[in-house]
Amino acid sequence: MAHQITRDDCRARDADDPLARLRERFDLPQGVIYLDGNSLGARPRAALERAQQVVAQEWGQGLIRSWNTAGWFALPGRLGDRIAPLIGARDGEVVVTDTTSLNLFKALAGALAMQEQRDPARRVIVTERSNFPTDIYMAEGLTRWLDRGWRLHLVDNPDELDEAVNSDCAVLMLTHVNYRTGYQHDMAAVTALAHQHGALALWDLAHSAGAVPVDLHAAQADFAVGCTYKYLNGGPGAPAFIWVPQQHQAAFAHPLSGWWGHARPFDMAPAFSPADGIVRALCGTQPVLSLALVECGLEIFEETSMQALRTKSLALTDLFIELVESRCGGHPLGLVTPREHARRGSQVSFTHPHGFGVMQSLIERGVIGDYREPHIMRFGFTPLYTSYADVWDAVEQLRDILDRGDYRIDAERGAVT
Repeated sequence: MAHQITRDDCRARDADDPLARLRERFDLPQGVIYLDGNSLGARPRAALERAQQVVAQEWGQGLIRSWNTAGWFALPGRLGDRIAPLIGARDGEVVVTDTTSLNLFKALAGALAMQEQRDPARRVIVTERSNFPTDIYMAEGLTRWLDRGWRLHLVDNPDELDEAVNSDCAVLMLTHVNYRTGYQHDMAAVTALAHQHGALALWDLAHSAGAVPVDLHAAQADFAVGCTYKYLNGGPGAPAFIWVPQQHQAAFAHPLSGWWGHARPFDMAPAFSPADGIVRALCGTQPVLSLALVECGLEIFEETSMQALRTKSLALTDLFIELVESRCGGHPLGLVTPREHARRGSQVSFTHPHGFGVMQSLIERGVIGDYREPHIMRFGFTPLYTSYADVWDAVEQLRDILDRGDYRIDAERGAVT
């Protein structure tokens, strides 16, 4: 008879976990099991002190001088260079700026402009219907308001990419790890498919950066964007990042040509002249306080490796799947996250006919995940601070809620689910 996993087994795994010490770098509320780091990361302990330093000293005392004396002006590039090792990029290829949506717009517009120079007949942007909606909305907006004959083609299944990516395709725009299901694309193989047909590959790393190993150069990707407030723990609404490899930087241009992307911004010239390198991806004045807090999260990653984080992530998600299926097996739960490691990000999603109500009951009991339509309960696993005992305790609460029917079918929904 197979050994039944116990909470003591999970505590023993925590005792042997080489990453367990990193949990202390975060300020986690007592009595809370936080499984929503795929939506908003937990606060690094250093962030409060850093915020106070920026507000009280750099802003309060340094005033406008701090653009120079405190290094504010260099923050986008400095942070980009700290993100670069986590995504297989190089120094001078990443900047932290704006939002993921805006950076996607820039990257997509730049990729389309490059393709117009190479092959004007290519007018199609290919993406998935299940992509994160803002990516689709930004592409729709670009094709509508900058109408140059581009059109959007949505596929319903990764298997359809082979047919959709053809001689008409200008850009293949995909999210590496799907926000609902946790499905992870084979970035190298899909990028090779795009290149085989003359298309450029643009990747959204919102659910990848800091969660799974990414090597943009090894995959020969063309552009990438991502956010810092999920697995990178940069804080709510923290600025996003954009990656343009050195080989594309000279040709890269986008419509949001703000003064921070100017070669000489303080010449105050009436005509735009793009800066060299990745700086041209910047737009307007940067949000210094938000940028400063991003650094607190990135510093923690320098104490470990993405491979170590991936090993624990897979162990946590394997454990969660096994415990849910063995302890909650009599309930109408459906696993929508791939079991195959190579196709799984760092989250697990289960459906339930009353998923929203069940999730609200979990949250009321201190187990915080989130809900996405249709009927999907999402549980994100951040190896920096999630323990194996957390997994056991979360499943025990889920089992008790389902066994008791302790959830409201008509649970009230807030603005954010």
